[in-house]
Amino acid sequence: MALFMPRRLARFTAQAFSQDHFWTRVGSTVAASNRRPRIIASPHREMRLCATIWMRPRITLLKSDDSRLIEGITMARLYDSRKRIIVTGGAGFLGSHLMDRLISRGHEVICIDNFFTGTKKNIEHLKDKWNFEFIRHDVTLPMSYEADEIYNLACPASPTHYQHDPIQTTRTSVLGALNILDLATRLKCRVLQASTSEIYGDPEIHPQVETYWGNVNPIGPRSCYDEGKRCAETLFFDYRRQYGLRVKVARIFNTYGTRMHPADGRVVSNFVLQALRGDPITIFGQGSQTRSFCYVDDLVEGLIRLMESDEGVTGPINLGNPDEFTIRELAEMVIEQVGSSSKIVFEPLPQDDPRQRQPDISQAKALLGWEPKVKLRDGLARTIEFFRESILPGYAPS
Repeated sequence: MALFMPRRLARFTAQAFSQDHFWTRVGSTVAASNRRPRIIASPHREMRLCATIWMRPRITLLKSDDSRLIEGITMARLYDSRKRIIVTGGAGFLGSHLMDRLISRGHEVICIDNFFTGTKKNIEHLKDKWNFEFIRHDVTLPMSYEADEIYNLACPASPTHYQHDPIQTTRTSVLGALNILDLATRLKCRVLQASTSEIYGDPEIHPQVETYWGNVNPIGPRSCYDEGKRCAETLFFDYRRQYGLRVKVARIFNTYGTRMHPADGRVVSNFVLQALRGDPITIFGQGSQTRSFCYVDDLVEGLIRLMESDEGVTGPINLGNPDEFTIRELAEMVIEQVGSSSKIVFEPLPQDDPRQRQPDISQAKALLGWEPKVKLRDGLARTIEFFRESILPGYAPS
């Protein structure tokens, strides 16, 4: 039987450009389509010019009946339902879970991250996936890639991280949004902004609806994050009005789950780690302030539904779990589930810490058919198990 390789199949071999093998390497093979092979240039000093990949070999055609015997995995773009998707901040807690879901659906996913708060460990399991590609890049610098959709998740989201370098945090929110929007405008693709419930500041209405403009201190220690995200939302809707860009904006409320950074300063990771180590559980204030906690799997589903929604659905749309708990209730639940001997201690409340935070998700239900499914107790059990197995044995504060 006569076999032949398709005429338009081009092969490019990329090299590992540093001792950090995969993390500064992109690809091994590219299947040519009507477009010329795309070239990536990264400003990261360890990366050199290299060709991107979209498939692993091999495609073999059977000449006799022109049917296809596919050996290996072919390009996702052979199928109309599959997309090439950029996720900025993909090595972070939320981004890595989003990429897992997109990759499992057969999409080609390009992760862009500079590892400021994201970690290699979060995406280690993806490096051999045929439809995954990693590019080390800072979103505050211009970029030129190809995609059908872009999820912009690049920004430190925990107080510990965004207050470490507040100016860079603002740069990431504002310049990152501008660069992502410019790229989306050139590509004429959909783009989703991962905004935040911090938009509402210390809210004066409860629960918070999307039409509420917020109560935010513009010069406080949290302002770099709050105002940066508010400015990014402004840019997204200005690009829609001025250029007709297809934008989506999600306002994300407290999210927790596996792959949370142990030193991110967020209440769930703090409490779980303290309880597992038998340390005192630190509550700021009297613990009467309330929060709503959404498990990461639910949140990811909401983001994807928003991206895939009708073009008229732009948001902002609240994504979070409307079940409300006091911080003290959360601490007691963690202690109980861990089986810890930890005691609760109280510290002064930080400046601008919100008293209440609860999403009104009426729009998400009506427009996306979305609402969270995982109860706090169940999500905590998964998170505690992750910390017990993956974090605690080798944990050293940083």
